[in-house]
Order: sequence, then structure tokens, then C-alpha cells
Amino acid sequence: MRRAGHLVKLVVGALALVLLVTPTTVERINLSTSTYLCSGYAGCQAAGYGNYGYRQASGTSYWQMYVGHNCTNYVAYRLIQTGMPDLRPWKGSGNASNWGVAMASITDQTPTVGSVAWYGSRVAPAGANGHVAIVEQVISDTEIVVSEDYWGGDFHWRRVTKTGGGWPSGFIHFNDRVVAPTTAPAIVGSPAVGAPLEVAAGAWTPTPTSVTVRWLADGAAIPGATSAAYVPTPDVKGKALAAEVTASLDGYTAGRAVVATAPVAPGVFQPAAPPTIQGTPEVGQTLTLGAPSWSPQPAKVATQWYADGKALPKATGGSLVLTRDHIGALISARTTASASGYKKSRTTASAPAVVAAKAIAITSPSRIKGTPQVGSRLVARVGTVRPGDAKATFTWLRDGRRIAKATKPTYTVRKGDVGRHLSVRITLARRHFRDTTQDVAVATPVTTVPEVKVRSDASRKRVAVDVRVRAPGVPRPEGTVTVTVGRRTVEVQLVKGKARAVVRGLRPGTKPVVVRYAGTDVVQAKVARSRVTVPSRR
Repeated sequence: MRRAGHLVKLVVGALALVLLVTPTTVERINLSTSTYLCSGYAGCQAAGYGNYGYRQASGTSYWQMYVGHNCTNYVAYRLIQTGMPDLRPWKGSGNASNWGVAMASITDQTPTVGSVAWYGSRVAPAGANGHVAIVEQVISDTEIVVSEDYWGGDFHWRRVTKTGGGWPSGFIHFNDRVVAPTTAPAIVGSPAVGAPLEVAAGAWTPTPTSVTVRWLADGAAIPGATSAAYVPTPDVKGKALAAEVTASLDGYTAGRAVVATAPVAPGVFQPAAPPTIQGTPEVGQTLTLGAPSWSPQPAKVATQWYADGKALPKATGGSLVLTRDHIGALISARTTASASGYKKSRTTASAPAVVAAKAIAITSPSRIKGTPQVGSRLVARVGTVRPGDAKATFTWLRDGRRIAKATKPTYTVRKGDVGRHLSVRITLARRHFRDTTQDVAVATPVTTVPEVKVRSDASRKRVAVDVRVRAPGVPRPEGTVTVTVGRRTVEVQLVKGKARAVVRGLRPGTKPVVVRYAGTDVVQAKVARSRVTVPSRR
């Protein structure tokens, strides 16, 4: 039974040895492509390069690898530290040479921080059983820094370059330390020359310490375009832009994302101020184009003048002198802004009216005939003008305001005009001439002629005279009334168009009665006459 028990122990021991990795016979590194940064646990610690606790943990087997100085046990330990289980993720040989073969689905030629630098069997500088190391830093696509341990050797940090041999067979991506985007970057804005674009960097995990941007046009880096904001220049017109966003964090492979745009469209000039034409459109006058402005300012601005939409030969300057050839035409000017990489921008301005020969001249003034009193007719007489066949139109005004439908050369004064100032506006027009307008005023305000009615009542030695005054436009005028009967006179006030005068001390007989109404500013004076008989005593 003791022999049987011993045999069982031997079998179990043999099985255990089968589960352990056979150590690499010789693990040597070709120093021609490598630079050792430090050696040994203590030496690396002193140089600022750690071993992540493997010095204390190296006595434990990880993923069934041999303990102590051993590349596979060290790498397995480091991977377990990143969260992987202490269970080899494949079946079969655990020799370093088999790692990339067994995990071919996650092995490529791209080094990343935290990936496993893998050397196959007898791939320089590894021996028959290969070699594995942890990528600590990716300096470039052709230069990396690794940490590693050797079977029968020591712990090192090493810089490896791709030239001259000694580059890993591949990189196994078990659980890389890479800054990854959680929200993709985006380009804000439309790709056009002169139109600002900006990169929204997105969100990354873990949070990077720096985010950089590089702009490219058709895949080529744009010199100096390394900020989030970029304004496309004319030399990238028609090219597809891309923004390469790099998020960096020490100890991690930098995360990269590329966001692209459509080809850059030509820029568009934005008019800041429209052009205007200044000057009088009349033969002999000069029209001037007020220059427009754009944003951005164009490299070249061309001007062309037009008459009724037809280009005028050699009229390309900032001003145009009008000649008789332009009479009756509407003048306009078009400006065209241009610059490399931009669409041409055109703006047009027009003169306020067609070109006239000149203004109609008045050689003698116009006038108004007639008396400005209610019921009378006023007549506008046009003075002498040149040219003589100019057509006159009339507008009658009351206190400067237009009177409805009063557009004839004659005007009959109305009740509503009493006390107002009348005038007429005469407009002279002729084809191809500029209109001339003349205002002619009536010299005095409009008055009205009153009607005075007298009724007398006589008794011995006295006569009572009742006076009533009415006037068109002023039905109840005020004012002073003087009444004379025979040789006696009495003065009374007219109130609301009425007055009563009593004359005493008269002798019998028929007497003349004279009523004089003094009038007002708008009601004319008036005299009325009658006779009255004073009875005698009996």
C-alpha cells in the first residue's frame, strides 16, 4: 500500500508538471535593436520604472506558468491585474511561442499600451519557446517601450525599434489600456471657403489629460491647422476635410477618432451694405455709385453700368456722366465681387427715376385771377414755361392741404373756405423732362358777402329798427351796426346775427333809414337802406 501510495503521488506530480509551462531554454535579446532602460527589480525601481508588485508576487504561478523570473508568468500576472481572471484563456501549450497562435483572433501588428508584445518561436531575439512582454508606451508605430522578465534572467524595461530586426511578431490585445470615445467627435458647421468650422471633441473614457486636433484635406495634414477651430482657405476648395482628434492620458494608448466632411464648397460673399446710386438722373449730371461692401472683402470688384438693362460700352467706373443718349432710360449699375475659392457675388442698384433732359423752366410766374370770396370763381393762369408744350396739372389747396376733387384750373370758392388761405399747386410735365412744381397763393384769406335785412317800427318821436345779418359760411356773424334815421344815429352790437336800435326825438314825417354793418375779418361790410314815416301828434 505504501508503494501504491507512492505511485499515486508520482502520477499526480507528473500530471502537475504537464500543466506547467516548460521554460524557455534560452531567452536572449538582440541588443542591436533594443536599449535597456533599467535592469533588476531594485535597479528599475531606483530608475523610476516599477514592476507593479511582481517582485513580491513572483513566487505565485499565474495561468499555470512557472514562478519567479519568467516572461509568461510576469505577463499573466499583469493581465490579471487589469481585471482578467486567473484562468488561461486558451487550452494547450502555455509557451510564449504559442500565445499569438492560440489568440490569433486578437493579435495584429498594432502596438497599444497594455497589449502583449509577442515573439514567436525562434523569432529574433526570442529562443525556441518565444517571448512575451507588456507594452508600456507607444512612442510611434515603429518604436515602443516594454517591461519584461526572463526565464533564467532578470527583470527589465526596454526600448525597442522596428528597424534592424528584433520587432515583435505581433501584439495580442487582451485588455489594452486605451482611451476610448464614449461620444464621437463631430464637426460643427458647413464646409465652405471662409466659413468657420469647429470640432466638438466628444467624450472619452478614461478622461484624457489632453485632446489635440489635426485637420487634413484629402488625407494630407494642413500646415498649422491644429486647433479646434478652422476656417477653410481657397487652396482646400473641392477637397474633403477631416479632423483627427487624439485624446491622451499617461499610461494609456492615445484614443483617436477621425470625423470627415463633404468636399469644401466655394465661399460665399455676404453683402454688408448694398450699393446705391447718388445724383440727379438728368442730362449733364453725374451719377455716382456708392461702393457696396462684403464680408469677407473680395480681392476684386468690377462695375458695369446699364441703361434699361443693356450694358453701356466702356461704362465700368465708379461714376457715369449722363448724355442725351440716356434720355428716358432707367440707369442701373451692377457690381461683381470675386476672389479665388469664392463664388462671384453680384449686387445691383438703380437710379430713382428715368433720365430727364432737364427740368422744365418757368420764365414768368403763374398767377390766380378772381376775388377770394364765397361763391366767386378763381382761375389759375399758368405763366410762361419752356418747353412751351409742357402739360400743366392743378391741385387746389386749403391752408396747404389738398382739397378733394379740386383738380381743374378753375375753382369756385366754398362756404368751408371762409377765413382760410387758398392756393393752387401747378405741376408741369413733359416726356423726358423733369417735372417742375410751382405753388401760387391767393393774397388774402377767403371772405363772405353778408345779407342785411332791416325792419322799422315807428311811433311818435321814436323809431325802432331791427337788423338781421346773414352770410354764407358765417350764418350768425358778430360786429358793429350803425343805424341812422334822419339826422339821428345810434350804434349797436350785432349778437348772433341780430341787433335792435331805437332812435328817439324824431319829428313827424318820412325819414331815410341807413344801416351800416362794419363787418369782420371774414365777413365783408354792408350797407342797407330803407325809409320810415314818423307819425304826427293829433
